[in-house]
Amino acid sequence: MRKDIKIPEVKDVYVAAVKEFNKDFNTYDWNAYIINDGNEPLETVLIVSQGYNTEHMTAPMRHSLKLLPVRSYAKIEFLEESIFKLNNYFSVTFFIGDTLYDKRYELPANSILDDNAVELPVMAQKGVIAR
Repeated sequence: MRKDIKIPEVKDVYVAAVKEFNKDFNTYDWNAYIINDGNEPLETVLIVSQGYNTEHMTAPMRHSLKLLPVRSYAKIEFLEESIFKLNNYFSVTFFIGDTLYDKRYELPANSILDDNAVELPVMAQKGVIAR
């Protein structure tokens, strides 16, 4: 029975931490984004984010998007610097047509650094891609 369950592979969808200038506070802040680099829009996107290590755990944060169009991106949340020492994960669930997709992305502890930033698809910015 389990062999009959087909779990589709998530392709062309990314979660990334991006460092951006905040005009209101005149600071550079890190924000988490979801990126759709695919040829199909993502519908009913649900995201649960949480940080943890052996001693600490943050409260889970829940986010939703009705639609993430083709080759677009959306801000998930602000990343406060005190959570950088934690393993931060983003569980992303969405539909493409009638098919449900699910993937867990992780930004390991101390990985959110300028040195780890790479060119991001769609955004034309640099950021740290979650794996």
